[in-house]
Amino acid sequence: MVRITGVDKRSRAQRAGIRPGDVLLAINGHEINDVLDYGFYLSEKRVTVAVERGGERLEFPIKKDTYDDIGLCFESALMDSKHRCENGCIFCFIDQNPKGMRPTIYFKDDDSRLSFIHGNYITLTNLSDRDIDRIIEMHITPINVSVHTTDPELRVKMMKNKRAGQVLSYMDKLAAGGCELHCQIVLCRGINDGDALAKTMTDLSYMYPGVTSVSIVPAGLTDHRDGLYPLEPFTPQECADIVRLVDDYGSMCAEKYGSRIFYASDELYIKAGLPIPTADYYGEYDQLENGVGMIRSFLDDIDSELEFIDTYDIDFDKPRRVSIATGEAAAPFIKNAVEKIKRVCYNLDCSVYTVKNNFFGGEVTVAGLLTGVDMAEQLSGRDLGDELLIPPSTLRAEGDLFLCGHTPEWLSEKLGVRVRTAGSSPSEFISALLDCADPNKSE
Repeated sequence: MVRITGVDKRSRAQRAGIRPGDVLLAINGHEINDVLDYGFYLSEKRVTVAVERGGERLEFPIKKDTYDDIGLCFESALMDSKHRCENGCIFCFIDQNPKGMRPTIYFKDDDSRLSFIHGNYITLTNLSDRDIDRIIEMHITPINVSVHTTDPELRVKMMKNKRAGQVLSYMDKLAAGGCELHCQIVLCRGINDGDALAKTMTDLSYMYPGVTSVSIVPAGLTDHRDGLYPLEPFTPQECADIVRLVDDYGSMCAEKYGSRIFYASDELYIKAGLPIPTADYYGEYDQLENGVGMIRSFLDDIDSELEFIDTYDIDFDKPRRVSIATGEAAAPFIKNAVEKIKRVCYNLDCSVYTVKNNFFGGEVTVAGLLTGVDMAEQLSGRDLGDELLIPPSTLRAEGDLFLCGHTPEWLSEKLGVRVRTAGSSPSEFISALLDCADPNKSE
């Protein structure tokens, strides 16, 4: 049941007579169950919106431009509850969270709608033939799929779901239906690496141009794996071997298709001690949000942004002392960026502090999983300057809580210094570092 919680003032829906509390039933005769139905069937110039009010079905004709909204508000963006994951993946990071965190941390979603809206990866195991037909009918693309392996039996073993193997056929159906697939392979040592990885990449390459990009990332392992499937981290040499294998397949695909398709994550390069590739390696950066090319993109964008430093409202003669906290993986690259900025802004004094992840364990090195507790413990007594800048990814979307449940205000009180995020874009990063307005943002 999709209940309307609000109607925008002076909107087409309000003028038509639709009210808060009405239950949305259908648009142009099509039943509405969630945001996908709503967006797809609303994209007409003339729509008839059917609602239930007091047990009575009412219909309201509305005329509008094709893609205009009509002003209805709902309890959630999905207009429905999130679909819970039905798998028991041996590498699931959520299963490795320590106890005592906020409840939402432990919710496992595997919702195709979140893939389309936010870019989440889905496994396809809780989709039906009807769901696949609906995706194709609505021309929803791209779709992000967690593949892990194309061996049906191995996929069942890794995901502990008897449907995990058979639903691989959905990928062929989606590709044939015109959907573009971005895939990821989470590697587990001794499970789906080596020959199994080579087979998976071979199988996926045959699906080009349906499958346009595939990221290969190592499973994240915390210190909280008691009772879970025994997994071990990859050694630096093994990471180097994986990078070479992926690069070899990527080069073959680039020659055959004009696209590399396969990309090893930044984490694999870092753990292997290998240099990050240049920008032309990553093409359109299709897997950026999955940790592929993120470092190269950031460093190159810093270089580009510094060419326009004269557009920033900066008092170059005013001393500025600031510090940055980041994770072990990103620290060398953040230091690199800071040095570039300091060469232009000579009165900037910035210290970059590497924070070890004691909360989750030493194998977790990404900045986004740092907690306020670790920063408070490891930065106490340090010279933090005028303020401490932290990665925005350490906070939930609302920007108010670390994974440990503490707030930036709590961290500020503990350290006795102002704490704020460094921004996610290069211009935001530079602006935070120099304490000035971002010229790329309009007031």
